[in-house]
Amino acid sequence: MDISKTAIDDVIVIKTKKFGDHRGFFSETYNKKALAERGVALDFVQDNHSLSADVGTIRGLHFQAAPFAQDKLVRVVKGRIFDVAVDLRRSSPTFGKHVAVEVSAEDWNQILVPIGFAHGFMTMEPDTEVIYKVTNFYAPDHDFGLAWDDPALGVEWPLRGATPTLSDKDKKQPTLQQLIELGRTFP
Repeated sequence: MDISKTAIDDVIVIKTKKFGDHRGFFSETYNKKALAERGVALDFVQDNHSLSADVGTIRGLHFQAAPFAQDKLVRVVKGRIFDVAVDLRRSSPTFGKHVAVEVSAEDWNQILVPIGFAHGFMTMEPDTEVIYKVTNFYAPDHDFGLAWDDPALGVEWPLRGATPTLSDKDKKQPTLQQLIELGRTFP
Protein backbone atom coordinates (compact mmCIF):
# COMPACT_ATOMS: atom_id res chain seq x y z
CA MET A 1 0.00 0.00 0.00
CA ASP A 2 1.42 3.36 -1.07
CA ILE A 3 0.20 6.68 0.33
CA SER A 4 0.95 10.05 -1.25
CA LYS A 5 -0.03 13.55 -0.25
CA THR A 6 -1.79 16.03 -2.49
CA ALA A 7 -1.43 19.83 -2.61
CA ILE A 8 -3.55 19.87 0.57
CA ASP A 9 -1.74 17.52 2.96
CA ASP A 10 -4.85 16.16 4.69
CA VAL A 11 -6.22 14.81 1.39
CA ILE A 12 -4.24 11.71 0.44
CA VAL A 13 -4.09 9.24 -2.41
CA ILE A 14 -3.81 5.54 -1.61
CA LYS A 15 -2.69 2.92 -4.08
CA THR A 16 -3.11 -0.73 -3.19
CA LYS A 17 -1.47 -3.70 -4.87
CA LYS A 18 -3.34 -5.75 -7.44
CA PHE A 19 -2.24 -9.32 -8.14
CA GLY A 20 -3.37 -10.83 -11.42
CA ASP A 21 -3.14 -14.21 -13.11
CA HIS A 22 -5.10 -16.27 -15.65
CA ARG A 23 -8.19 -16.23 -13.39
CA GLY A 24 -8.38 -12.46 -12.98
CA PHE A 25 -7.02 -10.50 -10.01
CA PHE A 26 -7.00 -10.13 -6.23
CA SER A 27 -6.57 -6.90 -4.28
CA GLU A 28 -6.83 -5.97 -0.63
CA THR A 29 -8.52 -2.60 -1.15
CA TYR A 30 -8.82 -1.73 2.55
CA ASN A 31 -6.77 -2.75 5.57
CA LYS A 32 -7.47 -0.86 8.79
CA LYS A 33 -4.23 -2.00 10.44
CA ALA A 34 -2.01 -1.08 7.47
CA LEU A 35 -3.58 2.37 7.24
CA ALA A 36 -3.27 2.94 11.01
CA GLU A 37 0.45 2.07 10.76
CA ARG A 38 0.72 4.90 8.22
CA GLY A 39 -1.12 7.39 10.44
CA VAL A 40 -4.64 6.93 9.04
CA ALA A 41 -6.77 5.62 11.92
CA LEU A 42 -10.42 5.82 10.92
CA ASP A 43 -13.48 3.76 11.77
CA PHE A 44 -15.60 3.32 8.64
CA VAL A 45 -19.26 2.49 9.30
CA GLN A 46 -20.96 2.51 5.90
CA ASP A 47 -20.14 1.72 2.26
CA ASN A 48 -21.85 3.56 -0.60
CA HIS A 49 -21.90 2.54 -4.27
CA SER A 50 -22.97 4.72 -7.19
CA LEU A 51 -23.38 4.12 -10.91
CA SER A 52 -23.34 7.09 -13.29
CA ALA A 53 -24.40 6.19 -16.82
CA ASP A 54 -23.32 9.36 -18.64
CA VAL A 55 -19.88 10.88 -19.13
CA GLY A 56 -19.95 14.31 -17.50
CA THR A 57 -22.19 13.34 -14.59
CA ILE A 58 -21.27 15.51 -11.61
CA ARG A 59 -22.13 14.34 -8.11
CA GLY A 60 -21.39 16.99 -5.52
CA LEU A 61 -19.98 18.90 -3.97
CA HIS A 62 -21.39 17.31 -0.77
CA PHE A 63 -20.59 17.16 2.94
CA GLN A 64 -22.26 16.40 6.25
CA ALA A 65 -22.03 18.84 9.16
CA ALA A 66 -21.16 17.95 12.75
CA PRO A 67 -21.99 15.87 14.63
CA PHE A 68 -22.47 13.68 11.54
CA ALA A 69 -19.43 14.82 9.52
CA GLN A 70 -17.78 12.09 7.44
CA ASP A 71 -14.34 11.11 6.25
CA LYS A 72 -14.63 9.42 2.83
CA LEU A 73 -12.39 6.82 1.20
CA VAL A 74 -13.29 6.84 -2.50
CA ARG A 75 -12.39 4.30 -5.18
CA VAL A 76 -13.57 3.47 -8.69
CA VAL A 77 -14.40 -0.12 -9.61
CA LYS A 78 -15.38 0.65 -13.21
CA GLY A 79 -14.47 3.70 -15.26
CA ARG A 80 -12.77 6.92 -14.24
CA ILE A 81 -13.59 10.10 -12.32
CA PHE A 82 -12.26 13.61 -11.79
CA ASP A 83 -12.48 13.80 -7.99
CA VAL A 84 -12.58 17.14 -6.12
CA ALA A 85 -12.17 17.98 -2.43
CA VAL A 86 -12.78 21.58 -1.27
CA ASP A 87 -11.42 22.69 2.11
CA LEU A 88 -14.25 24.14 4.23
CA ARG A 89 -12.21 24.45 7.45
CA ARG A 90 -12.16 28.17 8.33
CA SER A 91 -9.02 27.75 10.47
CA SER A 92 -7.10 26.11 7.63
CA PRO A 93 -4.55 28.02 5.51
CA THR A 94 -6.12 26.25 2.50
CA PHE A 95 -9.72 27.28 3.31
CA GLY A 96 -11.71 27.60 0.07
CA LYS A 97 -9.01 25.87 -1.98
CA HIS A 98 -9.45 22.52 -3.67
CA VAL A 99 -7.57 19.43 -4.76
CA ALA A 100 -8.51 17.47 -7.88
CA VAL A 101 -7.31 13.92 -8.55
CA GLU A 102 -8.18 11.45 -11.29
CA VAL A 103 -9.29 8.19 -9.72
CA SER A 104 -9.81 5.17 -11.95
CA ALA A 105 -10.31 1.43 -12.03
CA GLU A 106 -7.27 1.21 -14.29
CA ASP A 107 -4.96 3.07 -11.86
CA TRP A 108 -6.52 1.26 -8.87
CA ASN A 109 -6.04 4.33 -6.71
CA GLN A 110 -8.21 5.79 -3.96
CA ILE A 111 -8.60 9.24 -2.43
CA LEU A 112 -9.17 9.93 1.25
CA VAL A 113 -11.29 13.06 1.78
CA PRO A 114 -11.26 14.02 5.46
CA ILE A 115 -13.91 15.69 7.58
CA GLY A 116 -14.04 19.40 6.83
CA PHE A 117 -14.10 19.05 3.05
CA ALA A 118 -16.86 19.18 0.47
CA HIS A 119 -16.48 16.28 -1.96
CA GLY A 120 -17.65 15.62 -5.47
CA PHE A 121 -16.69 14.00 -8.73
CA MET A 122 -17.33 14.03 -12.45
CA THR A 123 -17.45 10.84 -14.50
CA MET A 124 -15.02 10.61 -17.40
CA GLU A 125 -16.25 7.28 -18.84
CA PRO A 126 -19.74 5.85 -19.35
CA ASP A 127 -21.20 3.55 -16.72
CA THR A 128 -18.70 4.56 -14.06
CA GLU A 129 -19.08 2.86 -10.67
CA VAL A 130 -17.75 4.44 -7.49
CA ILE A 131 -17.57 2.86 -4.05
CA TYR A 132 -16.75 4.88 -0.97
CA LYS A 133 -16.47 4.18 2.71
CA VAL A 134 -17.62 6.78 5.25
CA THR A 135 -16.97 7.24 8.97
CA ASN A 136 -20.48 8.34 9.89
CA PHE A 137 -23.96 7.28 8.87
CA TYR A 138 -26.04 9.29 6.42
CA ALA A 139 -27.93 12.05 8.26
CA PRO A 140 -30.29 13.91 5.90
CA ASP A 141 -30.74 16.87 8.28
CA HIS A 142 -26.97 17.43 8.29
CA ASP A 143 -26.43 16.83 4.57
CA PHE A 144 -25.29 19.96 2.71
CA GLY A 145 -23.65 20.92 -0.52
CA LEU A 146 -21.59 23.51 -2.34
CA ALA A 147 -22.12 24.75 -5.90
CA TRP A 148 -19.93 22.66 -8.20
CA ASP A 149 -19.46 25.65 -10.53
CA ASP A 150 -18.80 28.41 -7.95
CA PRO A 151 -16.21 30.62 -9.72
CA ALA A 152 -14.58 31.40 -6.37
CA LEU A 153 -13.41 27.77 -6.17
CA GLY A 154 -11.63 27.78 -9.53
CA VAL A 155 -12.32 24.11 -10.24
CA GLU A 156 -11.54 23.34 -13.87
CA TRP A 157 -13.93 20.45 -14.52
CA PRO A 158 -12.83 18.56 -17.69
CA LEU A 159 -16.20 18.95 -19.43
CA ARG A 160 -14.63 19.77 -22.81
CA GLY A 161 -17.69 21.80 -23.83
CA ALA A 162 -20.25 19.21 -22.72
CA THR A 163 -23.22 20.06 -20.52
CA PRO A 164 -22.93 18.26 -17.17
CA THR A 165 -25.59 15.87 -15.90
CA LEU A 166 -26.66 17.02 -12.43
CA SER A 167 -29.29 16.10 -9.85
CA ASP A 168 -31.95 18.71 -9.08
CA LYS A 169 -30.32 19.08 -5.65
CA ASP A 170 -26.89 19.82 -7.12
CA LYS A 171 -28.28 22.39 -9.56
CA LYS A 172 -29.19 24.69 -6.66
CA GLN A 173 -26.38 24.34 -4.11
CA PRO A 174 -25.05 27.56 -2.50
CA THR A 175 -21.72 29.21 -3.26
CA LEU A 176 -18.85 29.22 -0.76
CA GLN A 177 -19.75 32.78 0.25
CA GLN A 178 -23.34 31.73 0.87
CA LEU A 179 -22.14 28.74 2.95
CA ILE A 180 -20.07 31.13 5.07
CA GLU A 181 -23.09 33.41 5.55
CA LEU A 182 -25.25 30.39 6.49
CA GLY A 183 -22.64 29.23 9.03
CA ARG A 184 -22.18 25.90 7.26
CA THR A 185 -18.41 25.75 7.14
CA PHE A 186 -16.21 23.93 9.64
CA PRO A 187 -14.20 25.58 12.47
